[in-house]
Amino acid sequence: MPANRLLPDSDAVDLIALTRDIVARELTPVAAEHEENGLFPRQAFATLGQAGLLGLPYDEEFGGGGQSYEVYLQVVEEIAAGWASVGVATSVHTLSAFGLASFGTPEQREELLPAIVGGELLGAYCLSEPHAGSDPAAMTTRAIRDGGDYVLRGAKAWTTSGGNADYYTVMARTSDERSGISCFLVEAQSAGLTADAPERKMGLHGSSTATMRFDDVRVPASRRIGAEGEGLRIALASLDAGRLGIAAVAVGTAQAALDVALAYAKQREAFGVPIIEHQGLSFLLADMEAAVVSARASYLAAARLKDAGRPYSREASIAKLIATDNAMRVTTDAVQVLGGYGYTRDFPVERYMRDAKVMQIFEGTNQIQRLVISRGMAKEPGGALAVAAGSR
Repeated sequence: MPANRLLPDSDAVDLIALTRDIVARELTPVAAEHEENGLFPRQAFATLGQAGLLGLPYDEEFGGGGQSYEVYLQVVEEIAAGWASVGVATSVHTLSAFGLASFGTPEQREELLPAIVGGELLGAYCLSEPHAGSDPAAMTTRAIRDGGDYVLRGAKAWTTSGGNADYYTVMARTSDERSGISCFLVEAQSAGLTADAPERKMGLHGSSTATMRFDDVRVPASRRIGAEGEGLRIALASLDAGRLGIAAVAVGTAQAALDVALAYAKQREAFGVPIIEHQGLSFLLADMEAAVVSARASYLAAARLKDAGRPYSREASIAKLIATDNAMRVTTDAVQVLGGYGYTRDFPVERYMRDAKVMQIFEGTNQIQRLVISRGMAKEPGGALAVAAGSR
């Protein structure tokens, strides 16, 4: 276990060990076949759910694991190191439950959360639209009140687990105000809800990504989460947490690539010695290690702020930016370490590189993360001298 892991008690150590065992036995052996054939790994989620790994940061009262985000994210990293597609869907499943757990009524939480956090139901998250990716307030999907129901009309793009999830957390417009957006929990079998054919992606072939279409989908008002007009607030709060999940996935993917590259460099010889003994390769590996360790430290630091109930939005964006940019670099360098073999499917590093690219894009592109970070800096009182003098 990496020395820089932060595991506050023996239960957390056991949890990480359990996760590693499940990943090694149940996920990694079938990952390459599923990715090669674009097969959705439903059994993997059943296995994780049965082990209690799909609701870790939520209250034990509702069947969750009662774990801190610091611990939960390290579990996500372990899952992603074995299979990035499953790591991404695990993060999105947790994201899909955030609104209900944080803004739902006691009655809603009691009725719906146990099956979700217990892994009986797999969740997905519908925010982006074909014309409104980085600007959720520009969405056009509408929810029109009709008696005791809402009627949803529109389309949601880039839905992770789209067409395979059991329920969808959906943001839809309930008024013409820019912030007039509300949040709904929509069951997959709802009449009028359909999924387009999955996107043909560069990577993450085991994770279905589809546009979800809402053609007069009737949703009971009891499935609205929070008040009308509170959806954008819920969405943005959810994204802060979701960005930490993607940061952990990126670190897991980078760690897996580094592990393969390091093992190869120790056994592959050139000029009579293992190639790790050549300075050019050893320095490259050192940079890869530094990138993985620093990215992990970044998401753990943000998680500790969240666990302490302190603002962490900017730190979540920093973690997502650092972790995903570093993952792209580390996976690319892993291909380089393996040379020609790295470009073939005989080794998994080419898949890691393809998987890592989208992590710089979803949950807000890294350009959006820079916008969040810079705006947070602009709101700070004083300038550099004030900060240096201790204004924080």
